[in-house]
Amino acid sequence: MSKTDLSADTAPGALDRLLCFGVYSTGLAFNRVYKPLLDRLGLTYPQYLVMVVLWQRDGQTVGELGDQLFLESNTLTPLIKRLEAAGYLTRRRDTADERVVRVFLTEAGRDLAGEAACVPDQILAACGITQEQLGELQSTLLTLRRNLRASAGAED
Repeated sequence: MSKTDLSADTAPGALDRLLCFGVYSTGLAFNRVYKPLLDRLGLTYPQYLVMVVLWQRDGQTVGELGDQLFLESNTLTPLIKRLEAAGYLTRRRDTADERVVRVFLTEAGRDLAGEAACVPDQILAACGITQEQLGELQSTLLTLRRNLRASAGAED
């Protein structure tokens, strides 16, 4: 079969023409950059995201955390338990509704925010783009996510 007989989907470089592969492979590249930074903090990337959300607003419910991170409770709960075992957070039943579990940072969890403060700048440096380019890219990705979730019937 000659090169001209190949369809667009099987031609060399076809993966690079797929937006979904570009997003996927970029996510993998991000993980490679994050890993050594987060290893120094003793966190995995999903655990880091939980901490970032709590550093923004402490005392959120498990449901609120899940909504922000697009995670189901069966995925989120083990992350929270590991962070609790590491001494970074505690879980408590809501006083107004015992069915609701709230997650609170411990002193060690709050202190970890200072240690992690350099991570965003290190990631930006690794990206090799300006703050302005980053803002434009972030805006485009948020629009893309919102549109894809709406297309799939998910609420944002």
